[in-house]
Amino acid sequence: MLERAGDDPVEIVIVRTGGDERPAGAASPAPVGDKSRFVKEIEEALLAGDADLAVHSAKDVPGELPAGLALAGVPERADARDALCGAASLDSLPAGARVGTSSLRRRAQLLAARPDLDVAELRGNVDTRLRKLAEEDYDAVVLAAAGLARLGRPEAGEPLAAALMTPAPGQGCLALETRADDERATDLALSLTHRESLVCLTAERALVHRLDASCRTPVAAHAELGGGRLRLAAFAGLPDGSTWIRDELEGDAAEPSALGAAVAERLLAAGAAEVLAQAELTGMNAPPPGGAE
Repeated sequence: MLERAGDDPVEIVIVRTGGDERPAGAASPAPVGDKSRFVKEIEEALLAGDADLAVHSAKDVPGELPAGLALAGVPERADARDALCGAASLDSLPAGARVGTSSLRRRAQLLAARPDLDVAELRGNVDTRLRKLAEEDYDAVVLAAAGLARLGRPEAGEPLAAALMTPAPGQGCLALETRADDERATDLALSLTHRESLVCLTAERALVHRLDASCRTPVAAHAELGGGRLRLAAFAGLPDGSTWIRDELEGDAAEPSALGAAVAERLLAAGAAEVLAQAELTGMNAPPPGGAE
């Protein structure tokens, strides 16, 4: 897409991040406290001039960017929903079924909907997780529909309604980050931007920022645009599914940040700060979620 949009060839610079690093013998990334572990080294390459444009999974990008950097583009969003692999639906799973995920957000919503489920830890990339579903004692696993589609495996999962399993903020979106003063890279990123996807992502990121959510807090947000109106649904809860808050609100598509902040305020008024503080304490005793949602 970048080469089609510009006149020059594009060089791919591979950067390993803290989220990629694994201690010797470990099956999961080194435990670092926040989602910045997936972008920190890439942003350092931007600031050092070793790269001109970064491509992130938008759900991995923290609400606060380093000084001198900016999100300059958002291509058209892929399917934002989660997908259930191994079963036709959540209702079709038998009582006590074992469902694999490394996501606190997914765990919280699975148990909120089906407290009887045995939600078990599952890590690794998409292929690894699908192999474990086939070879190990899992009745189903939950993965991002966008990840399955991008790897050519859309048939492996059945999409879950966003009202049942609200996606991670930014799920399905790519975020293009540049140096704020690099007009050439910024213009290139802007030329790839899909307005609807940008508007929805902006609302979701505004909610996360207002809630001060981290990778250890089960927060979900999903915005949809239609008829000039923007609707934002959100979820906050405990990883064990015992306490949760859902809300949604419609607002002006021209003011996505305002809508995100408004929904966050409604969640806070309903007790989300206390719920997320408790979730954070619980999450400190667990390994961080993997990046291969």
